[in-house]
Amino acid sequence: MSVFFSSKFWKRPLSAAIILLLGWPLALPAQETPPSTDSSWPTFLGPTQDGKSNQKNILKDWSSGKLKLLWQHETGKGYGIGSAANGKFYHFGLYGDKTRLTCLDCESGKADWTFDYVADYDDLYGFDAGPRATPVIDDNRVYIYGVAGQLHCLDISNGDIVWKKDLNKQFGVIQNFFGVASSPTIFEDLIIVMVGGSPEESKKVAPGKLNKVEPNDSGVVAFDKKTGEARYKAINDLASYASLRIADINGKPTLLAWMRESLYGVDPRSGKERFSFYWRARKLESVNAATPVAIGKDKILLTECYERGAVLLKIEPGNSEPKAIWSDLNARRNPTLRSHWNTPVRVGDYAYGCSGESTASADLRCFNWKTGEVQWKHDDLSRASITWVDGHFVVMGEEGELLLIKANPEKIEIVTRYEPGQGDNKIKFTRPCWAAPVIAEGKLFVRGKNKLACFQLVE
Repeated sequence: MSVFFSSKFWKRPLSAAIILLLGWPLALPAQETPPSTDSSWPTFLGPTQDGKSNQKNILKDWSSGKLKLLWQHETGKGYGIGSAANGKFYHFGLYGDKTRLTCLDCESGKADWTFDYVADYDDLYGFDAGPRATPVIDDNRVYIYGVAGQLHCLDISNGDIVWKKDLNKQFGVIQNFFGVASSPTIFEDLIIVMVGGSPEESKKVAPGKLNKVEPNDSGVVAFDKKTGEARYKAINDLASYASLRIADINGKPTLLAWMRESLYGVDPRSGKERFSFYWRARKLESVNAATPVAIGKDKILLTECYERGAVLLKIEPGNSEPKAIWSDLNARRNPTLRSHWNTPVRVGDYAYGCSGESTASADLRCFNWKTGEVQWKHDDLSRASITWVDGHFVVMGEEGELLLIKANPEKIEIVTRYEPGQGDNKIKFTRPCWAAPVIAEGKLFVRGKNKLACFQLVE
């Protein structure tokens, strides 16, 4: 992610950030993406955790209903979109007082099974109480992490509980601004989860006063993915809304955890900290929400929207203090990128993403990630989320506009837009449309406020 807010909220002097999960890491350029024949989308930001799909031969004319709507599904409340594997799509939402995971057939949209549980959550800023994090599919299990801290491991064939944990209760999590939004990640026999617990005395702190809340060394917690047994806890920091990811840094698998205060690089097998870098705006109500972007063997791109903007880090072996190659702290009037919840996507020497805290100030842009130099800006979409596929980006604007653009660093090149057909091939997306599109099984999955739509994308 994985979060999102109303236009009324953004007008507040101390505007808060989003969660979810919903937006993109940047990973390897197109030609460097690890080869894969997998057409699934098993976790947040896809199979390589970088907002990229390996699907080819996509439909490039969406006019007049040519982008065929296969089915639509009522989402309930929440801000995530879902995951897909083995011909099934897994949607996580709130229906009444029931938090529900629904297993849908990708071809027909019919539900194979549902799993419900009751969660008690009241958002401090009035956002809905639905889940923010993305279901994680691994082998014959699916894992869901709810807004109130319940972690469930389910049998993927029928939704039966394999094991469950109440992490807010177990680790003393003090509710942050928008609840739990960071999607977990799988590494070998572990599922690693952002928790951010606190000691007993922090329970006395008034709601929302996170500057008064202390951490208790449970920033992330690793569990045996099959049994739920806790293996280790690590990082003395509170939780953020940025999802966890594994990257190869200087030849070593590294857990990247961008917490409330800092980015941490951790050995995913032991929890031992390798490096950390402070990057958070000074406002109390600021958050880190975009997933870190790993580039090559030793670079990491971070971006937030409240004050600091973006920074490109170089991680040197044995050095616990990353080096900032360039930073928006030195260019506040013309920052490179200020992503809110949406993670940018890297392609070659360039990265693409949405910049801006509010609807009015946001634009879609391309920049050279090596230098921070902005190549172009497009301000007709307000806040938008993107997914890369077949040399293009599927772009979802928060007002419901769906379009396809070429991955072109020279200029914005709009290839086609979604134009609804007639009758059953017609759907209108209601704002807020904050979740990045999912591309899997030859299909395009898009979410508006209360509708999930599935289109046939591959010709």
